[in-house]
Amino acid sequence: MASGWFGKDNAPSRRPDVQIQIADREPNNFYLPSSNKSTQSTLPRAPPAGYVDPTHSIPHVQNASLFDVGILKDTLAPSLGLHSGLAIIAWGAANYTGRVEAKDWLWPSGQVVNAWWSAVGRRVYQGLTLSQALYRLSWHERLVLTGVTLWGGRLFYRIARRSIKRGEDDPRYSQVKQDKDFWVKSLFTTFLPEAFFQMLIALPFTAPFRHEGAVMMGYHPMVQMAAVGLFSTGFALETLADYQLDQYKAEGGTGILKEGVWSIVRHPNYLGDAFVHLSFIVLLYGSDMLAPVELLGPVANYVFLRYFGGDNQKESYQTRRYSESHPAKFAELQKFREEKNAFWPTTQELTNSWLWTVVGVGAATVAVEELLRTFH
Repeated sequence: MASGWFGKDNAPSRRPDVQIQIADREPNNFYLPSSNKSTQSTLPRAPPAGYVDPTHSIPHVQNASLFDVGILKDTLAPSLGLHSGLAIIAWGAANYTGRVEAKDWLWPSGQVVNAWWSAVGRRVYQGLTLSQALYRLSWHERLVLTGVTLWGGRLFYRIARRSIKRGEDDPRYSQVKQDKDFWVKSLFTTFLPEAFFQMLIALPFTAPFRHEGAVMMGYHPMVQMAAVGLFSTGFALETLADYQLDQYKAEGGTGILKEGVWSIVRHPNYLGDAFVHLSFIVLLYGSDMLAPVELLGPVANYVFLRYFGGDNQKESYQTRRYSESHPAKFAELQKFREEKNAFWPTTQELTNSWLWTVVGVGAATVAVEELLRTFH
């Protein structure tokens, strides 16, 4: 019996009480197999012929409240409670220190905490040891948890390091704090709304662990490879974007960075983040475990990045700041906007070597994951 994080993947033998069948999942059956498109038009589905409800407590979904069954009760409500509680704590810390950026520290860390609690913490709370809870995870469940941890850990480290080095609040929030009632209203206009977004974004890496009788097994190898490639491409894009920006500033750069991965789009770090979150949905699809509601995860992340806390907020701040005190830099920004898209690359970027560099990183990671999974 192999040990370790990516140890021998014998999920059925480790969990003899679980039959890896769609029919054996919860009676409301929110999970839809990707290989059977005809079943995706109605939700919830009726149980298959001969299926016996193991709970005998909920005769039919239509006779029970939505709060009593399915993903609303076992995933959405607990996640909202967790993220709201953390948001209130962050709001208190922000109010005390006068630094709104406390919510930025919470953005990645809260989602990682939710993923680990859903996958491991709940089982430890129910009586398993930590090693037992970890060992019960299949290879693909460990991929999900590892991916979330890498994404959140990297982003948290960057936000925390930058915040500590700066020694004061992020200047992006200077204008909103001018409202005399900001701190009274901010819990309901800023902190709790972001908790709601986090609940939705976390769906693809919390719901799979909260539905008893469902195990991610990777039934479709090519789809699994696509998911790994998508994650690693996005992660490389995020990491390179932040590293190159830091190097540019360290070398005394004062203009708009247009080199490296910043030559692909104006906000390569946000594009990479979108790829990372999309990869979790693809991984679920490859295990026949994708519920339509879980698509809200990458959609909510994309909406937030584009229209709330991502490139829209950043460019609004840049426009206001540069137009007031850096006219030359503002003109450079305007020209950059004419040359490059904010988020999605144009077809012209197919000749951009940096685009193929990050794609190459993704392909190499797919090969490494295949080798590890083959010989583990």
